[in-house]
Parts: sequence; C-alpha cells; structure tokens
Amino acid sequence: MEFMMKSPCYDAIPTSCKLVVFDTSLQIKKAFLALVANGVRAAPLWDSKQHCFVGMLTITDFINILHRYYKAPLVQIYELEEHKIETWRGKADTGYLEFLFTPSVFSSLFRAVYSLIKNKIHRLPVMEPISGNILHILTHKRLLKFLHIFGGTIPRPRFLQKTILELGIGTFRDVAVIHESSSIYNALEIFVERRVSALPVVNEAGQVVGLYSRFDVIHLAAQKIYNNLDITVGEALRRRSLCLEGVLMCYPHETLETVIDRIVKEQVHRFVLVDEERRPRGIVSLSDILQALVLTPAGIDALNS
Repeated sequence: MEFMMKSPCYDAIPTSCKLVVFDTSLQIKKAFLALVANGVRAAPLWDSKQHCFVGMLTITDFINILHRYYKAPLVQIYELEEHKIETWRGKADTGYLEFLFTPSVFSSLFRAVYSLIKNKIHRLPVMEPISGNILHILTHKRLLKFLHIFGGTIPRPRFLQKTILELGIGTFRDVAVIHESSSIYNALEIFVERRVSALPVVNEAGQVVGLYSRFDVIHLAAQKIYNNLDITVGEALRRRSLCLEGVLMCYPHETLETVIDRIVKEQVHRFVLVDEERRPRGIVSLSDILQALVLTPAGIDALNS
C-alpha cells in the first residue's frame, strides 16, 4: 500500500509502448478492425473540432452495438457498417467515465488502482499535464506486473502464504457461466446485463472447457462473422485465429503467492476457480488481487463500495 502511494504513474509506464488514437470522424467498422490489427483493446478518441480528447473506444462499445442492433443472421448491421464514432457517441456513453478519473503522470499508483476498481473500469489513460497528451493507458495487468517486479524491494506480507479459500479472494456466488452450445448473442446479453468481462464455458457435465471473454468478441469483426451471432460459443472458440489467453484454472487450496506468480507469468486477466472435478466455483480476477494487496491494507473495499 505504502509502496504504491509513493510511486507515481510515470514509473509504471514502459520505456517503449504502443498507443493508438482514433479521430471521432473515423468509421466504427474501421476503428474496430484497427484495434484487432494493432492488438489493443481500447483507444483514446480525439475530436479534431474541439481539439481535445473526448473519451475512449473500447470492446464494450462493440459489444453494445452488436447487442443493440443485431436482428438475425445475414442482416447487415447498418450502425456498424456505416456509422462514424461520433455518431455512436451521440447514442451511448462510450467511455467518458474513464476520462473523469484520468490521472497525470505525477499521480500515485495507489490512486490509479483505486480509480480502476472503484469505478469498475479496465483502463486508465495517463496524461502529461502540460501538453495534455496521453502517454499511456494503465491497466490492472500492468499495475500488478509493476508491483510483482519491484515489490521485491519491500517486505512480503505474511498473508501471501494463506490460501485463496482462507482469504476469500475472488467472486464465489452467482458466477456467470455459459454453456458451449449457447449462442454468441446469449453471451453478449450476459456481458451487457451482468457487466462481467469473461464467461467460463462449460460442457454437458458442467466442467470448465474454455473461457469466452470480451476480447474474443472483437474478433467477430476481424473474421467478418458479426452478422451471424447465432453460432455457438464452442464454435466461436474453435474459430479463434489468434492464440489468446484460453482458460487457466486455480484451486481453493493454492496460496495467494502462487496464484499471483502464475497470473503474472501467464499474462492473463483472471483464473477460473474450480473444484477437483473442474466444475466452476468462482473467479479470481486482477481486481480481486489488487484490492487485497493495495486497498484492503488501507481499509478500503473499492470492490463492494
């Protein structure tokens, strides 16, 4: 907690990194294809008329567009094919919240962690205060990696040796899952209604066989199959052209230290907590871990506030 309070956001910015910025006059379809081509999940939006950043375009926007306008297979989605980003922004909130909490490079990483978890957002633009330029987009993954690399300079808390079950870290009740035979549209409905970022995919026996995340949805644009959302989740997972994070599992008896080491090494956003028969029992996310490491010692429960 104290380490993150003393460390500015600038310290967590890589020496070299990629930042993709979209003009709001860009067509939505081209924007999402550009996200896929560049391997990024979000992009700041620049309004050339106002000469300022006005928000972010994220995978959540793509999911909301598909969920709102999808009618049936083979029906062209006009809003995705023709609309510009500024048109969609006029119809929905597209990440403006993430700019309300934009820290400067001098703000503490503690504040960044709090803003991400408290406001249930997944990325935080870091701004250079004099020019107003965005230098980097901080994520849970980047923050945990930073803490994992440089945390060796501070004493290791004893609770790292306790198990996930003992600490109660993660979501264990009412975990959202989806059957491999369910449609992609069903998955979109759950993403929108439950505001979750990934769904464990289960088979007939109720065992975890995959993970369908929000990031998987963006590849519908790359594969040009967003006009047929009736295909099954299982089929969509088999069609994935890229080697994504897949599904990684952890068990209640594993220690927090073990889980942190694995989640950083594998560079994933979450583990599915399973029992001995591989049935889903919970989700352990980066938010859960950062809450336990950084905010709980400060007496802050941003996850449930």
